[in-house]
Amino acid sequence: MDQFALIRSLNFAVPEIFLAVAALIALVYGVFKKDNDIMDMHKGAMSALVLTACLVVLSLFTHAGTGFSGMFTTNAFTDVFKLLLVFSSVATLAISLPYLRQNNIARFEYPVLIMTSVLGMFIMISAGSMLTFYLGLELQSLSLYILAAFRRESSLSSEAGLKYFVLGALSSGFMLFGISLIYGYSGSVMFDSVAMAVYAMLELDGVVNQGLLLGLVFLLAGLAFKISAVPFHMWTPDVYEGSPTTVTAFFSVVPKLAAFAILIQLLFGPFAALYSEWSQIVWFMAAASMVLAAFAALRQNNIKRLMAYSSISNVGFALIGVTAGWVGLEAVVTYLVIYMVGTLGLFAFILCLNKENQPVESISDLAGLSKTAPALSISAAVLLFSVSGIPPMAGFFAKLAIFLAAIQSGLIVLAVLGVLASVVSAFYYLRLIKVMFFDEGDVSIDSDYGLGKPVVLTMSVVFTLGYIFMPEPVSDIVRFAILPLL
Repeated sequence: MDQFALIRSLNFAVPEIFLAVAALIALVYGVFKKDNDIMDMHKGAMSALVLTACLVVLSLFTHAGTGFSGMFTTNAFTDVFKLLLVFSSVATLAISLPYLRQNNIARFEYPVLIMTSVLGMFIMISAGSMLTFYLGLELQSLSLYILAAFRRESSLSSEAGLKYFVLGALSSGFMLFGISLIYGYSGSVMFDSVAMAVYAMLELDGVVNQGLLLGLVFLLAGLAFKISAVPFHMWTPDVYEGSPTTVTAFFSVVPKLAAFAILIQLLFGPFAALYSEWSQIVWFMAAASMVLAAFAALRQNNIKRLMAYSSISNVGFALIGVTAGWVGLEAVVTYLVIYMVGTLGLFAFILCLNKENQPVESISDLAGLSKTAPALSISAAVLLFSVSGIPPMAGFFAKLAIFLAAIQSGLIVLAVLGVLASVVSAFYYLRLIKVMFFDEGDVSIDSDYGLGKPVVLTMSVVFTLGYIFMPEPVSDIVRFAILPLL
């Protein structure tokens, strides 16, 4: 690579370079800082992420293309998802500090790990080859393993970190084996070269080598683990329950956005010509995720386990749009945006509560909340109505778009399963509202409220209600994002 090509490549990766340098500076600062309070670290990490978002926006309007010999790529799709990741991460940091202090885990490593995991996601989303994709994936995963076990004195947190690590290593092995098969039968790890090899096979023989298809299956299995799709969902409830609640909030949104971004790019990029093959696998994962999560969640009394199954269910709905092919791309991205906002708002609500100076984690502990905190209860009810898909909230329009895309693609059975699963899932969402408004209890508001929680909760509610009257801004951004894939 000549000097001009190197400089041009570095220009494409300015946000990633800045975030990497900021994370390293934060790490060194945290090591040498004697004060145990991490307020400065949190402010610094949030500022660095906001500046990273500004650099992404600048990249969005100045250039798009590939660098580092095609191994790194930027376009509207990658940049919009990077902005979503930054927004979610900043929101998570904003609601984290009071909880970390309350549980004596306010250590400087927390914001650093958030930054390094986001850096890994950035690299993964902008991957132009299997090697870059795996590099970003592992940087993200290593940070997430540590975050899951961040509450070291808790056996549940240690167990969550160990389970996540072991099963995550297994999924990484699946992906590496799949990548090796794809490389062996296509002759390249570059996305563009793999796509050309697939088209060449189809033109010559009318079919693709079975070894390459097997590699795609293993690659999909590894990605299914990352998005918590059935049958690779088994880690999700235990890890969500054992991890610190703020880490659970991060897990439920940010890694899933990144995993969906690379999943969409792979399926509608190198493997677009194999739609008839991979759509069958995604169809099964979508149906199984919706049905299993809907019924498993009915028996949950722990809020974080309930949110885990809710996450699995929402993954199933999003996968319906992926199964629908190009028709469903806009619906998928819209659904992910609305899911992200609603989930962050719900976790901000959960972190506002305590009972006997302990965080609320049981559904029954929400009893009587409407009497002690009516505004908080109404805000939570709005978000719960939305995620359950009850009209006229934003979540209803997101699910409607998914179902219409499925019907348009002839996926009638999958659409019917989605509607039935949505009806079942509405029961456990409405159960939370019933407990808050009609049961008697003594739940109280967290005394250390902070500024981040009400801001995130308010923004989520405003977005959810505002989308009813003004869906166009979100629709315009989503259409702009998916243009490179069409």
